[in-house]
Amino acid sequence: MSIFKKITTPLEGCFELQSIVRGDNRGSFIKTFHNEAFAELGVAAEWKEEYYSTSIKDVLRGLHFQTPPDDHDKLVYCPSGKVMDVAVDLRKNSATFGKHTTCILEGGKGNMMYLPKGFAHGFLTLSERAIIVCKTTTVYSPENDKGILWSSCDIDWQCNEPILSDKDKNHPTLAEFDSPF
Repeated sequence: MSIFKKITTPLEGCFELQSIVRGDNRGSFIKTFHNEAFAELGVAAEWKEEYYSTSIKDVLRGLHFQTPPDDHDKLVYCPSGKVMDVAVDLRKNSATFGKHTTCILEGGKGNMMYLPKGFAHGFLTLSERAIIVCKTTTVYSPENDKGILWSSCDIDWQCNEPILSDKDKNHPTLAEFDSPF
């Protein structure tokens, strides 16, 4: 039996991974990465960097990505709290260009979102507090750090007044964005 279950989304190459959650009276144990198990599922990524963010309820972060040559695959999970995670396809030759998918990531659930190169990523914090962990296949590059406007992709964020950074308020819209992917 595999450690992870791969759950497809409508966006080719972007999927949810569900880990086996083992628990007892002490709590739970969740594996977030296993090289061979990932390779069996077609996720043979060489992770270069990992970071996390903390957010309070109604914080919306996104929609972020890095452009070539520092574009990357990304694995995202929520070890504490609950978020609505979002992926937007920015691959201009894709049948799903501009489309999005969402997934609820929740501490203790053991699920993760995998986004290949050419996808924008964002999330909305649904719980009072949440921690999001991201693994990437390239190291952060300030000159290739880009975004598209969170409200320009027909995403039902389920929040009328999200808390946004100034940077996230001023990204170009999807229609204005000239995709390099």
